[in-house]
This record gives sequence, structure tokens and C-alpha cells, in this order.
Amino acid sequence: MSDGKTRFTGGCLCGALRYEARGEPQGMALCYCADCRKASGSGFVPVIGFPAAAITFSGESRSFASTAWNGGEAVRNFCPVCGGLVFGGERGKESSYNIYAGSLDDPAPFRPSVAIFACSRPDWALIPPGVTAFDRMPGEAPPG
Repeated sequence: MSDGKTRFTGGCLCGALRYEARGEPQGMALCYCADCRKASGSGFVPVIGFPAAAITFSGESRSFASTAWNGGEAVRNFCPVCGGLVFGGERGKESSYNIYAGSLDDPAPFRPSVAIFACSRPDWALIPPGVTAFDRMPGEAPPG
């Protein structure tokens, strides 16, 4: 690559919804919250955060919004053709997006450093060695 920047590419199962992210991610995490589990049909969602300016999307997406942990909206985007879950955030309105690591063309660079909402983790959904677990979001005080 001629510009020397890190580049992540990926998209949905059928290829109709694609993205390219350039530069270093803001973070890599595993989310075990109930919403992510339900949306993915798995025990967690692996995410990579990028500033909005670092990502280019191509193709149409459909979105689904649910109530987030903080009372706001969690917006998940998927391909309207194959239904593949690709990224989080409201397209065109966010300062950053979460790319779902399962949608990467090459998943090898994904190295999560934290697990969030570990308090919601099913026993069978393991946290990899070396990943720091937080019951909620890092820095969030427990309720009560």
C-alpha cells in the first residue's frame, strides 16, 4: 500500500455492502451485552471502533435501532440482500462507527484488548486470555 496507513476491508456475506477503514482503530473489544448477543445469534460481538472520517461505505444498508445500555439508541446495520450484520452506528450521523470483526475480509489483525458487559456473559462464551474484562463499560460506576 502506498500511503503507509493500516487498511481494513470487509463487508457482508454476499458482498453488496462493503467498507474500507484506514488508519489505526480506536479500540478492539468483545461485547457480551444482551443486545449484541441477540443481534448476532452468538455469545458476543467482536467490534473495532473507527472515527467516521476513516471509513468509507459502499452499497445499501438497512438498520435496526434498540435501546442502548445508556438509554440512547444502539443502531446496527446489515445488508438488505443477505442480512449480514456489518457495522454499528447511524450512517452519516456518527463521529465513530463499530465494525463487526466477523465482517472483515482478513480477521487476523483483530486483537481485542477488552471485554465489555462481562456481567452478561453466558458461561459458555469464554473471554480469551489476556483480555481485560469489565462488567459494564470501562470507567462506568456500578448501579446503586
